[in-house]
Amino acid sequence: MARKPATRAEFTLFDVVYEDGSQRSNRRVPSEVLGGLDGDAPARAVIEEQDRLIAEKSGTPAIPVKSIYRSGSKKPDESRRSSR
Repeated sequence: MARKPATRAEFTLFDVVYEDGSQRSNRRVPSEVLGGLDGDAPARAVIEEQDRLIAEKSGTPAIPVKSIYRSGSKKPDESRRSSR
């Protein structure tokens, strides 16, 4: 008998730039928290919570997030440069 396909959680990928200038790519955020009137704003809270948990486990302080944007889209700085 064939198995039913498992339900997959849908994720949206984000690139994160931190205050110290470092960057992390393809951070996964559940798609269910995105959209609506807030747009991508809830993604920042999810990523900051992930960072807090990672920092807690590693014993190093979490670095504040400077900006986030969807992976594959242009960085906010790049979009300003190309419009000139």
